[in-house]
Amino acid sequence: MKLKFIYGDIPFWRAEVGRLALYFGNIDFEDIRITRDEFLYLKENGKLLDGTLIPFHQIPCLVVDDVSIAQTGAIARFCGKLSGLYPENDSLEAAKIDQFIDFITDLNVLFSGTNNISDQTQKISARKELVEGALKRKLAMLENCLSENLTWAASSKISVADIAIWRLIGWFTAGVIDGFPKDMISSFPKLRRLCMAVDKHEKIQSWVQKTYPENYPRGYY
Repeated sequence: MKLKFIYGDIPFWRAEVGRLALYFGNIDFEDIRITRDEFLYLKENGKLLDGTLIPFHQIPCLVVDDVSIAQTGAIARFCGKLSGLYPENDSLEAAKIDQFIDFITDLNVLFSGTNNISDQTQKISARKELVEGALKRKLAMLENCLSENLTWAASSKISVADIAIWRLIGWFTAGVIDGFPKDMISSFPKLRRLCMAVDKHEKIQSWVQKTYPENYPRGYY
């Protein structure tokens, strides 16, 4: 099976959950990192300059033997099954993982609304309000869904759900988003524990050293 993973050259959670799943499973794939100009072209044309089709004109995109697959969740499940980070025969565990990936998507969408504010002062104000309001409530919901006894979100072992949570929360708390404080999850011990466990995993450490820019902030837990 020939795999191509298409995204930009940034460690955003939507891409990292699939990339890391493949890396966890020692599965060979072509890690294609497109430029901004290529991204603008695919948004307009639904394909890359080399003709590779991009469903829905958006990335990430995983190409499996010349068949293009879109959407973060679909890609995460496919890559997770290949690597053992998503169950093939346990529908309940799969659903538990799915709910976390979908919830992380909800958090991402909640934040994305602030990107449409052109005035920087108003944008920062809106983000601070979000952190203390809707986002804080959502993070409390996530905290309440995590186990007191299990390190991982959906089972007794790491899954694509944990990678998704770690990378989005890492981005939120890295100090790179104006208006988002680094100590955002300081009052959520189970969420902090999960993020720290993922961050310290040997496969995560190896991938970060291999692909992340030097001194790239991964988050403060």
